[in-house]
Amino acid sequence: MAGVGAQTTTASSSSSMGLASSSSGLPPAPPPQKILLAKPASGAASSRLARDDDPSAVVIRSRNAPQPGSLSLISESWDVHIDRILPFLNENMDFTVIGIIGPPGVGKSTIMNELYGFDGNSPGMLPPFTTQSDEVRAMAKHCTSGIELRVTSERYILLDAQPIFSPSVLVDMMRPDGTSAISVLNGESLSADLAHELMGIQLGVFLASVCNILLVVSEGIHDFSIWQHMLTVDLLKHNIPDPSTLATGQTQGSTSFLDKENNGNLLAPSDEYLATLVFIHTKLRDLELSPSNTMLLRKALLKYFSSSSFNNINKSNELKNEQNDSSLSPPNKAKESKFMGADLIFLPLKLQDDSQKPQYESFNCMMGKLCDQILSMEPHPFAKPVTERDWLRNSAKIWGILKKSPVITDYCKTLQASGLFRK
Repeated sequence: MAGVGAQTTTASSSSSMGLASSSSGLPPAPPPQKILLAKPASGAASSRLARDDDPSAVVIRSRNAPQPGSLSLISESWDVHIDRILPFLNENMDFTVIGIIGPPGVGKSTIMNELYGFDGNSPGMLPPFTTQSDEVRAMAKHCTSGIELRVTSERYILLDAQPIFSPSVLVDMMRPDGTSAISVLNGESLSADLAHELMGIQLGVFLASVCNILLVVSEGIHDFSIWQHMLTVDLLKHNIPDPSTLATGQTQGSTSFLDKENNGNLLAPSDEYLATLVFIHTKLRDLELSPSNTMLLRKALLKYFSSSSFNNINKSNELKNEQNDSSLSPPNKAKESKFMGADLIFLPLKLQDDSQKPQYESFNCMMGKLCDQILSMEPHPFAKPVTERDWLRNSAKIWGILKKSPVITDYCKTLQASGLFRK
């Protein structure tokens, strides 16, 4: 499986390496590993991209050109970048955006690589999203900074976000005096721990605004911190538009949507866009995977989000799917079925290859089912049709709006006044 993008060496260095190998009698050096950035479209889409009159044909024509080693939508300096990404997108309107959020080490990048269709047995290929090596894990470091983007041939746009609640992210952004080296809100100087808290909230609000499906990942069966985090996201995702409703002339960081709040013309909660949430609990042991435990977790999830906007979106989708069914379930059962079906997925602990310990189902089997389940979902659509490229441009504008959100600014002041963070 070959990707469009790859890290390449220069022709001069390659030729010099070849000459050196020939003169020494040693075999030539192996080619550098390639990083999968985007797959070319297949079938009819491929033919469409190949036409010279199609501006998106640059995706195919640029396959042999040097490509960047990463596609960073949000950089580690907390700025948005779209110039590198635009050549990988086209004017197609039939696409799905899948994002992921969670604490460090829960398997976010592994899940995204599986959704991409990465084959780890392909020689000379690095995974599209970097996963933790044993060395990185031992040093308690994170692999992803900001948000990394990849595109599949089926036109799934995948967004892998940096971990929330990450000590290594906090250490990297902290100055010696304890302040944050990264400006996360209105250019204000904040303590590193407060800025780190706000970064997780901004990631959640952004992904809930620009994705069709948002995967919320936690480890084990007892970690509910990410659930509380998403309730905070629901609380603060106020007056943030979805990428299809922004005017093309609106500039990045524009406050036209924020001005509506000052004028009293607020968006109704039912009009605000929210991605469909899929909760994934990873690294579960056999005892935790017992039917009684999983049923209790499903009921807890249903109760936890019973009054949230996310649940209202899911109930709305469920009713749309069932409105033509003559044998509709009772309302409370219809509500349960959504959260107890595709919205809660379990992944067992991945055992060593030589382990013969029996499991309910193996990690690889469950990972395959996870991918099938997510990729077959009918996600929450944007309010209007939008092309891939306009989605990207408008997502950048949403990031600018988000970093000036008065709601998050007020929340920041509340946290400062609480005394839980450094002054």
